[in-house]
Amino acid sequence: MKFNNKNTLFVLILTIASCCSVFSQSGQKFKVALDAGHGDHDFGAVYHGHIEKNIALAVVLKVGKLLEKNPNIDVIYTRKTDVFIDLVERANIANRADANIFVSIHCNANKNTAADGSETYVMGLTKNASNLEAAKKENAVITLEKDYKQKYEGYDPNSPETLIGMTLMQEEYLENSIALAGKVQENFKSFIGQKDRGVKQAPFMVLHKAYMPRVLIEMGFISNPTEGARLDSEDGQNEVAQSIADAIVNYKKEFFGEGNNEPIIDKPTPKKVETPVVKKVDTVIPEKPKEVVDTKGTVFKVQLSASSKKIDARPSNFKGLKNVSSTYENKLYKYTYGETSDYESAKKLLQEAKEKGFSSAFLIAFKDGKSINIKEAIK
Repeated sequence: MKFNNKNTLFVLILTIASCCSVFSQSGQKFKVALDAGHGDHDFGAVYHGHIEKNIALAVVLKVGKLLEKNPNIDVIYTRKTDVFIDLVERANIANRADANIFVSIHCNANKNTAADGSETYVMGLTKNASNLEAAKKENAVITLEKDYKQKYEGYDPNSPETLIGMTLMQEEYLENSIALAGKVQENFKSFIGQKDRGVKQAPFMVLHKAYMPRVLIEMGFISNPTEGARLDSEDGQNEVAQSIADAIVNYKKEFFGEGNNEPIIDKPTPKKVETPVVKKVDTVIPEKPKEVVDTKGTVFKVQLSASSKKIDARPSNFKGLKNVSSTYENKLYKYTYGETSDYESAKKLLQEAKEKGFSSAFLIAFKDGKSINIKEAIK
């Protein structure tokens, strides 16, 4: 092809270069969907003059501002002002943007005003009463939506377990969701010195409809006078925002790689925790006899994780834990640790798993090889 006009050739080359540049940059972008819980007539929790919807929005905007400094990250907001957004629409905003992760930010509250600390939830099945209560509280917002009975046909906000039947196909994101949640919790603990309430699973509607790794962060208790005041302060919100943004960037680096010109997010100064001095005493610990488990009776196990990918159940893949086994069910590999017919021993196994870093681990039970409710097993 010949070009008689040099200007025409120059414009064509410039256009092609520009298109290639835009395509290259868009391919490198890591998309983060940020969701500020509640909004408008949905105030969320309100204690001591602290309003959840305002705190959640303030923190989300601060997190977004920090992330937007990174040229390799795109930020999508479900809301940037005091407006009401349906739970399904919040998830759909992230889905339409083809976001890599979805992060919903909230404040916790409890009638016990001494309760404190942060916890981060991933979408999952649970029989834990407190986790279901948390889901029930957050999911109740759908009753403020127009025609919610038709929109959420078959779902009862007072019984979060009704989500369970619709959840299994989305557990393919569970492993990555737990990884992101773990980074958030670790930063809260290390940088803010906040009580770590762990990574938990619960059937949240806003997480259920987001088709990507997703977490719901409970930043702390506004019902606690001290923690509430900190969350409602500029300094406290900056600390929380920096911790969350840093966790997101670290997740991106681990799972999506590090791009060019990655800026470093200023972290809060780590809080010093005094370590008590323990006098060393030489003791001889008798070897515990190996328990003989009757598989035909009631058996307790610790579920560590679930994944669509098969992982070799050797100790090196499970932070040194031995006696890990796996089962394949509903297109998922479920990994369990230990096996005992004694409930007290099972609780010790669960504690061991959590100390190894499996903060979302929980107990499951079987009778004659069939899965049963934990309460039924204890009886």
